[in-house]
Amino acid sequence: MSTEREHFSSRIGFILAAAGSAVGIGNLVGFPVNAAKNGGGAFLLVYALFVFLICLPVMIAEMAVGRKTAKEPVGAYNTLSGGSKWWSLPGLLGVLTPFMIAVFYMVLTVWIFGYLALIVTGNLDYLASGESFSDFITSYYLFAAMAVVAAIVNFILVAGVKDGIEKAAKILMPALFIMLILLVIFVLTLDNAMSGVKFFVIPEISKLTPSVINGALAQAFFSLSLGMGILITYGSYIDNKTNIPNSAKMVALTDTGVAFTAGLMVLPAVFSFNPNINPAELSDSGISLIFVFLPKIFLALQATIGYIGASIVAAIFFLLVFFAAITSLVSIIEVPVSYLVGERKHSRKKALSILLMTAGILTLFATLSFGMVQFFTEFTSYAGGTKSFFDVIYDIFYDTILPLNGFLLCLFVSYRWKKAKLSEELAKGNANYKGSFIEKYINFSLGTFIPVIIFFIFINTLAHKFFAVSLFGF
Repeated sequence: MSTEREHFSSRIGFILAAAGSAVGIGNLVGFPVNAAKNGGGAFLLVYALFVFLICLPVMIAEMAVGRKTAKEPVGAYNTLSGGSKWWSLPGLLGVLTPFMIAVFYMVLTVWIFGYLALIVTGNLDYLASGESFSDFITSYYLFAAMAVVAAIVNFILVAGVKDGIEKAAKILMPALFIMLILLVIFVLTLDNAMSGVKFFVIPEISKLTPSVINGALAQAFFSLSLGMGILITYGSYIDNKTNIPNSAKMVALTDTGVAFTAGLMVLPAVFSFNPNINPAELSDSGISLIFVFLPKIFLALQATIGYIGASIVAAIFFLLVFFAAITSLVSIIEVPVSYLVGERKHSRKKALSILLMTAGILTLFATLSFGMVQFFTEFTSYAGGTKSFFDVIYDIFYDTILPLNGFLLCLFVSYRWKKAKLSEELAKGNANYKGSFIEKYINFSLGTFIPVIIFFIFINTLAHKFFAVSLFGF
């Protein structure tokens, strides 16, 4: 079944949808954790530089590839390479990667929805208890929550690009921003909150170690959804009047702004809860912070605003994170949906049915890998430890394959599609692009140091994740 390709109805709709794909759990929780563990203000400074000097050109290139071909990654690479079999591999990776990322992201979104439901029903004290998280992730209640989340995502995606993704982004993203600002204002009124602000925004140059620099670059790359095929797919839904460089800047600014504001929410709250805390020992991951540590912080607020007040604040926070997770999940799943519609000629409903069945089964396996079924819990072992089915998906497709996809895109745009054709595409909707500094910088950086840096991230991640070896000591 052949269908006419849809388009976003407005520039703001595209920017909000693209920002929604970038703004997710990694911004609201992962970024503050990484900032805390990697020097606070020093990490923030390096992160911002990497977003605009390294990640922005890659964003722009992905959007240009998508708009030029009006296709998702498989169709885009095939079209621009003239059907090259070698270059079909990056296209296939560009579809397979978000498909697999959707599996573990669905698990996290279900957990968030489950916590939200428990808080609304008066169970904040249970969630703040020591054993609640381990009990929660092995509860069969999760499967009911999974059905609800799947229904929400399906409802948005089956409506299409303009009536589904764009409309959802126009509602969810402003709501997310408002809730985030309200929570920041509240947190900054707490005792000792300014200590957290000081740690977060004032850089100490002495803390700029190689590990901080590597962590900031990896966080910037992952945070902006690069290498997932999302921006190629979303770029295929925009018209030639759209100024891609300016739109990409807005997406990057929005994503960075949310990450920064989330830091102003989480770190002051942590310092207020425990003035003597060592931020470097805060948590091993964003998952630990959001599901173990933050509920304790929210419950502690009952001393000043009562249990109901504390529950309301906690509910607003988890609703905020749920909105961010949904916008990201929708954009992730849209990539394989677009592939099935564009390349396999399925209807959107049929494509979503196929994904619901296949990704749904894998999500079920990932959910069972937290102690419910031993086979999935102890799925394999590498780097000196036992890994669950969930761990394997995360380590391979989120941590490792993303930078590889970004590296291949840089090579493709610079040396197969050619820089002159990239410039020609980016000049559409931007009369001042040709000959500008941004054109020269994009063409130079994408063909030289950016792929080298991204390849280093890939090699370093591969060595660390699978062989427990850190290159150059970090």
